[in-house]
Amino acid sequence: MIGADLFVDKIEKLGVEFFTGVPDSQLKPFTNEIISRYGVGEKNVIAANEGNAVGLASGYYIAKAKPACVYLQNSGLGNIFNPVTSLTNEDVYGIPVLYVVGWRGESEIHDEPQHIFQGKITLQTLELLNIKAFVISQDITTEKIADIFDEISERFLNRQSSALVIKKGALENKIKVQFNNHNTLVRESAIKKIIECIPSECLVTSTTGKISRELYENRELNGDSHEKDFLTVGSMGHASSIALGQALAHKDKRIVCIDGDGAVIMHMGAMATIGAYQPANLLHIVLDNSAHETVGGIPTVSQKIDFVSMAKSVGYEEAYEVENLNTLESVLKESIKKDKLIFIRVLVALGSRENLGRPKERPRDNLEKFMKNFKM
Repeated sequence: MIGADLFVDKIEKLGVEFFTGVPDSQLKPFTNEIISRYGVGEKNVIAANEGNAVGLASGYYIAKAKPACVYLQNSGLGNIFNPVTSLTNEDVYGIPVLYVVGWRGESEIHDEPQHIFQGKITLQTLELLNIKAFVISQDITTEKIADIFDEISERFLNRQSSALVIKKGALENKIKVQFNNHNTLVRESAIKKIIECIPSECLVTSTTGKISRELYENRELNGDSHEKDFLTVGSMGHASSIALGQALAHKDKRIVCIDGDGAVIMHMGAMATIGAYQPANLLHIVLDNSAHETVGGIPTVSQKIDFVSMAKSVGYEEAYEVENLNTLESVLKESIKKDKLIFIRVLVALGSRENLGRPKERPRDNLEKFMKNFKM
């Protein structure tokens, strides 16, 4: 195990002075250390997605001739494929980048279903991308760490990229970074209200993270079945596109997407596509706590975005912003009656209850039950 402070010291000694990425719970000691030194700002940019982070790192290198650090969960490797293969690779521009990758789904450690396959192919993926991987585990020695950073330094001189792949528990840090917003509406209460207000025949697609977990738990508490809910346990940023596909395929079904601000920002172009097709049977709800809560509560840029104006500008027929249960109930009851594409932004507080559970069914079982709704 290595202290995150010493780990970041070694990265800085490589000449790295710019950090960007998407947070990961496994990298929390690392990101907390970065935030304690640089805050969230021009030296540490929380990117919309991992591909954007590679673009940012590339721009910084072009302007300063200094490699940057991109941090991400291994699930984000898919998002970096295009800029790595067509921008940073030695056969194209040869822009060196240091990646710090949280290794979820590693063998012999229990993890959630969405991480299992990605965990198996993490090292293979990096090898395929010509990014040399150095695994950082709990039992790594000081001498091994020194050797790794010496090799990364040499690779930088040859304009080659490297990745530090962080196993569970490999980094430690006593620094705790906490962010808060000023919203008072509890997200789980908002989800409960949504369930109460939409007709029972509505089909719900929920985004990854605590939103799907809280939807599942509320169905359990109500004694409801889960057959009307598609819980998107992974694929961050794609829930609204999944909902759009359903809405276009079955215009006789009322589709509700329960999304999050981090997910929407990650693939914001999806809203433009939704607006262009204007499915009248789709209700798009975004629960906005201005944070990547599931992976440590690091802020998103949602507080700087006027989602209502944006939704209207790309073709949503109506758009609303609410911050309390009474207004949410009123807007939901009116919206669900209309054959229009409608967007609702719900401002919610950070945090969840400590005993929040997880779905008990396998993702494939959830899918099979959900698909039966379209055969009726």
